[in-house]
Amino acid sequence: MNTALWIIAGVLAITYVGCGAAQILVPKDRYRGLRGSSQHWADDFQPGHLTAIGTLKIIGAIGLVLPPLAGLPPVLSPLAACGLMLVMAGAATTRFRRCEWAYMAVDVVFLAAFAFLAWGRFALAPFAG
Repeated sequence: MNTALWIIAGVLAITYVGCGAAQILVPKDRYRGLRGSSQHWADDFQPGHLTAIGTLKIIGAIGLVLPPLAGLPPVLSPLAACGLMLVMAGAATTRFRRCEWAYMAVDVVFLAAFAFLAWGRFALAPFAG
């Protein structure tokens, strides 16, 4: 189980660092066209909002893998997954509002992956009690 959680965390971390970096570094008008038509949601947000979302994605992605690797409290990893679940809930809500059903389904799959990761990491995290 721990190996599966590490694989999922690694893949999600790499994906979200890349996505977050693109949101921070690429101007809004160019970001909108980066991957075909899937980024039209960016029209609903100001450039500062995109930067904030990208920053949250990067911080969350780092939080998925850094605590267990650096000897930080293990509970931080599932908390990062919970934070990224909230980001993806917001993404799915935006897609729902824009009637982008297929893209919303992808957001829900990512949300479920973060939920699985949080569940698994909370089960493995030792709590002081």
